[in-house]
Amino acid sequence: MQKHFMELADFLTSQMRGDEVYTSYLTAEDSDFVRINHGQIRQPGSVSQANLQLRLLQGKRQCSVTVGLIGDLEADKAQLRAQLHDLRELLPHLPEDPHLLINESVDNSEHIETNELPTTADMVDNILKESTGLDCVGILASGSNYRAFANSFGQRNWFSSHNFNWDWSLVHSVDKAVKSGYAGKEWDSNVFASKMKDAKAQLKLLARPSKTLKPGSVRAYLSPVALSEILDLLSWSGFGLASHKNKTTPLLGLLEGNQRLSPQFSLQEDVVGGVAPDFQSDGFRRPSQVSLIEEGRLSGALISPRSAKEFGAQTTGANGGESPDSLAVTAGDLPTADVLKELGTGVWIGNLWYLNYSDRTAGRMTGMTRFATFWVENGEIVAPLNVMRFDDTIHRMLGSELEALTVERDLLLSASTYYNRSTGSSRLPGVLLKDFAFTL
Repeated sequence: MQKHFMELADFLTSQMRGDEVYTSYLTAEDSDFVRINHGQIRQPGSVSQANLQLRLLQGKRQCSVTVGLIGDLEADKAQLRAQLHDLRELLPHLPEDPHLLINESVDNSEHIETNELPTTADMVDNILKESTGLDCVGILASGSNYRAFANSFGQRNWFSSHNFNWDWSLVHSVDKAVKSGYAGKEWDSNVFASKMKDAKAQLKLLARPSKTLKPGSVRAYLSPVALSEILDLLSWSGFGLASHKNKTTPLLGLLEGNQRLSPQFSLQEDVVGGVAPDFQSDGFRRPSQVSLIEEGRLSGALISPRSAKEFGAQTTGANGGESPDSLAVTAGDLPTADVLKELGTGVWIGNLWYLNYSDRTAGRMTGMTRFATFWVENGEIVAPLNVMRFDDTIHRMLGSELEALTVERDLLLSASTYYNRSTGSSRLPGVLLKDFAFTL
């Protein structure tokens, strides 16, 4: 794949005329997918695809097209030659782009990981063995992701990674289930067995009579997965320079200096610790880490090339939406093994969903508890909780009411497979809250 891409890049360079510039961005994968239901294989399959985004620029005008590569060099050259012809026909009729920023500094890179993955069959065998007799539902995605960039200035960037993501639930009955996940670059059967052991223990607890809480504030623990749902919503215009400048960020209170999160809370875009490439589709490189929140205070922003041009800033190589790809929250000092004891009496929340803003600029969001959520008394789980709705602000959840963060952090890979398997990830601790507001 790498050799094929580089040969196409050289071909495109040879096709440029006058002051034309091209950029190309490759998104490719070789992935296996296995869907499991009732602890049995229901739908295995494989996907091998390579899509090349070709952009033609001249002056301040640009247009682009995405081509599905065939894999045969001459056939792909013919495709690209035809597409260049069409782009040249279109380009003079387009308006100039005042925020167009082209990376003219050649900054080459190559990241090639060693593939440490076992065969998909071996992972599936392990899953089936551990879930014998259980209603296990989930999907395993495993394989290789490729990203690459090239332009007519001679820049070449290549990235390949190999990982798996096993996203599963153990179903008790109807709407009661325990959701869990295991992801990484090396499959460890002992680690998976430990995760399955924890899920089985929670499954037994779901058999107890459910408890319904009255609306109000309660002490709570948010698992790393629950925290990821909050940060995923916060990533919608939360960290980008454009949202900061036009005051649409839900972190407006932090931006204007009249709010602060807990000094325990620090957040970074941690490219080096994630599974995403260190360059983006326009060819701009990403620093290994961008500090976004430092000890509760806003410390930086994700800056796309367009925002850099518009606002006179230095780009951080952010994507067009200025959303994070590799979030990481700094660990705390609470051992996960001590969470129930430190929670005392309150709610243990395994997952959240259906999150949305109830007041974006005030940083207020709402959502529902999901899957295994338990009522805890005196450090012991007493009963599963029926579904409840929360409505609270980011300034309380990660600010005034944040009591502790766990020492251990989970690596969570995005399960998104829209268009291609995502390279998004997060590394997050659990969060102990002194107070969490339920409204329904």
